[in-house]
Amino acid sequence: MCKDDGVNRHASVAIGECVHKYVAKAELSDDEHGVAAPNSDEEDSKPARNTSLEQSHGPAASQRFEPQESTQSRSKRIVNKAGHMYHQNSFLILVTCAILLAYAYPPLGANYVAPHITATWIAVIFIFVLAGMGIRTEELTKALKRVYFNTFVQVFNFMVVSGVVYGFTRFMLYVKALPESLADGMTVTSTLSVSVNMGIVLTKLVGGDEAAAIFDAAFGNFLGVFLSPALILMYLGLNAEVNLGQVTLKLFLRVVLPLILGQLLRNFFPPAKAFAKKYNKYFRQGQEFCLVFVVYTIFCKTFLKGNDAKIGDVFIMIGCVLLVLIFLMVLSWISMLVLFPNDPKIQAVGLFACTHKTVAVGVPLISSIYADSPLLGLYVLPLLIWYPTQLVLGTALAPYLAKYIERREKELKQQLDVEAWLHGRGGSQFPPYLTQDQSVLHDMCYGADEQFEPTESQAIGTV
Repeated sequence: MCKDDGVNRHASVAIGECVHKYVAKAELSDDEHGVAAPNSDEEDSKPARNTSLEQSHGPAASQRFEPQESTQSRSKRIVNKAGHMYHQNSFLILVTCAILLAYAYPPLGANYVAPHITATWIAVIFIFVLAGMGIRTEELTKALKRVYFNTFVQVFNFMVVSGVVYGFTRFMLYVKALPESLADGMTVTSTLSVSVNMGIVLTKLVGGDEAAAIFDAAFGNFLGVFLSPALILMYLGLNAEVNLGQVTLKLFLRVVLPLILGQLLRNFFPPAKAFAKKYNKYFRQGQEFCLVFVVYTIFCKTFLKGNDAKIGDVFIMIGCVLLVLIFLMVLSWISMLVLFPNDPKIQAVGLFACTHKTVAVGVPLISSIYADSPLLGLYVLPLLIWYPTQLVLGTALAPYLAKYIERREKELKQQLDVEAWLHGRGGSQFPPYLTQDQSVLHDMCYGADEQFEPTESQAIGTV
């Protein structure tokens, strides 16, 4: 007890000496610079306000002038908020405008712009050429080596999603809340592979691992050639014929070859590398515009062909898809946090790649299965609702995911700095991770330029 009191007294004396030195130094500095204490007489001698407007034009002039200033500042504030909102949600706003334009005049995007060339080939190739130019080869190699992550994403996308959807649709059929055509169409949708373009663009939008997103999109679509027909046969007992050679060739020409071309330009053509380094921040915008154009043409085709689904079926399907998709996204996010807690960029990739479904492969596949059915529109409807729903949810979450990734990256870096300092590794200037009280005492006693050496418990407690 006495020993503790002695330690406390010594600590109190040390702190008191530090405070005394700090006060003496401050007083000496004030005397040297001629700084005087504030005087109440000076406050009283300050003029109240300029009354020239009131003297020349009366008090009403100043009263009229003040609301004009507040109105201008309010208008400027509204414009700034609107600009900030657009910057944060530009992709979602553009997609919404594209869908509205497609609804207003479908023939433009369905026929006149030649979507089978511009959207299916040129836009997709442009997306992956930019991706190849903007990604370092080391990042692609690292993505290939993530066997555990890639396996989990494909298993979740094909097996978990289809299993959950199949169980949900059977329950809805049992309670007679869903027509069989919509239930089967939703099941077929769940067996499809990940979308080729959307996941990559959204990953780049939030600052995720673009290389991992590209690999999972390409690999998932290749697996879908084999797994989708097998899963449809297992769940529904239907034979789905897919032209293996044709699908593989299109995948190579539209995804793999443009990616290789972008990598070759980046690594072996110095002007292209300099261009990519200078304008890399604009690559994301270019990819966004391409994806918006693809979405526009898809909805133009949908609105032009029409659908024999009733308005009630549409609302039922929207509710079912929204419910299932939110559940699957929450499940995939929790899985990412548990399995990959120290890689926020990978977590963002997993959130999109685990739940997204391709409409480019899905519509032809469903059309080939139910080509002779008069209810073909009902079978396609779940996919046509799933696609925009995943797009809207992804773009709505994008600003929050971007902030999460940035914050989590800083936290992980601080943890690494703490570990490096505690074990004597690295040449970092750690800390400056001090509490406010520690920082004040440090400046008072040692000066702002001297380093403070905290104990191990203090260092750990500040992270």
